[in-house]
Amino acid sequence: MGILKTLYKQTFIYGLATVVPKMLSFLLVRLHTDKAVLENVADYGDVSLIFAYFVLFNVLLAYGMETAFFRFLNSEQKKKSVLSTSAISLVLTSILVLVIGYFFRDQVSRITHIDTDYIVLVLWILFFDALVIIPFAYLRAMGKPIKYTVLKLLNVVLNLGLNVVLLLFLKSWAESSTFWTTFYRPNFEVHYIFIANLVASGVTFLTLISFYFKLNYNFDAKLWKQMLRYAFPVLIAGIAFSINETFDRILLERLLPDNLAKDAIGTYSACYKLALFMMLFATAYRLGIEPFFFSNAKTKDAKANYAKILEFFVIFGALILLTVVVFVDILKLILIPNEAYWEAMTVVPILLLAYLFLGVYHNLSVWYKITDRTKFGAYISIFGALITLLINIIFIPKFGYMASAIATLFAYTAMALTSYILGKKYYSIPYNLKKMGLYLALSIIFSALSFYLFREQYFVGILFILILMAAIWVKEKTFLKQLLKS
Repeated sequence: MGILKTLYKQTFIYGLATVVPKMLSFLLVRLHTDKAVLENVADYGDVSLIFAYFVLFNVLLAYGMETAFFRFLNSEQKKKSVLSTSAISLVLTSILVLVIGYFFRDQVSRITHIDTDYIVLVLWILFFDALVIIPFAYLRAMGKPIKYTVLKLLNVVLNLGLNVVLLLFLKSWAESSTFWTTFYRPNFEVHYIFIANLVASGVTFLTLISFYFKLNYNFDAKLWKQMLRYAFPVLIAGIAFSINETFDRILLERLLPDNLAKDAIGTYSACYKLALFMMLFATAYRLGIEPFFFSNAKTKDAKANYAKILEFFVIFGALILLTVVVFVDILKLILIPNEAYWEAMTVVPILLLAYLFLGVYHNLSVWYKITDRTKFGAYISIFGALITLLINIIFIPKFGYMASAIATLFAYTAMALTSYILGKKYYSIPYNLKKMGLYLALSIIFSALSFYLFREQYFVGILFILILMAAIWVKEKTFLKQLLKS
């Protein structure tokens, strides 16, 4: 119970670092989809397409070094060497990518269909984001979730504030004062979005720059090769994950007619944000459990704790799925009041369920992480990416973004099932499948009924939530009482 209590406390704090920034970023969705800011849906489609490439290149620039850092920090005697070697590695590769990307920006622009001006901004954002990977990982490893959370919040608040200033106020300021005309350019809204992001990333790096002054700058080549070998499957898994996560926007742009593609990306991406409630929870949970997996791998009750962790993830995930689906039409009025985006609302329940299974997969991934079989993580993620690509390529021309949502659900479900089957063979954990299956079944059935038969009938939806909560209380009463007391 003590170990689990610590886990849930850390998950709560890391949750603040993840959920609160994302909640603030929801305000950006509200801002960017406003007709007064971006005139049409296609403009938001442009922004969403660039952020899709962001996800892929962030993975490439990190190349699994964060996970390798955690693994070797807990197993190596020379912890300072692990810290220094991983940091130096990321600094050098980030500088290399920045220089190469800048000199070949025209070629990159032609390949990605992104304007050259945006390419330059994106390169600098990626550079600063890569330089804070190890400093943030170090804060997590040293058990400093509060500092981690504060700095993450600072980044998002600054980004949000600059978006508001640049998109809502700068034009009127320029019209009333010649001073602001230096900074204002008409029809520059998309640029302003990425300029705000760049400033926030740069300031975040400056808040962590003291980390680099404390390093001993001892680069251990032998250790670095070992870390790269461990990180490579994580990199492959990350690339595959980025395909599952955002490549559908890129495929929508490539496979739909030119006159429909950007509008489809815009509406799909906006409604996709409503499904991020589940992703936020899953991400916060993962941030809490990843160091826990490694540090408690050799304890006597490790497998029992791992089983209980997944069980409670499913409980909370089932409640989040049903609650968001029941109140989804209220959420859309708050976050996406522009009706031009509502046609894609049908993807929300599908994507919520997809992210629930993604969270289950992350919990199940413990077996290959603590047994140093990370290559299986790569295999599973590649399998999921192939499913994503296959369904999208075949069905996007006919079904548009609905094919993308279904592909995401199929991919993450297949990954969770595959990981469970392989885990039974290599590191069997006594998961209570019947109990978790009950919670999932109730949540999925009630969500389907609420969305397709009782839409906006909130009395019925709340009744469904209460029934699910009652079922959970009956099954988990003893443990929940202990957890609440502690």
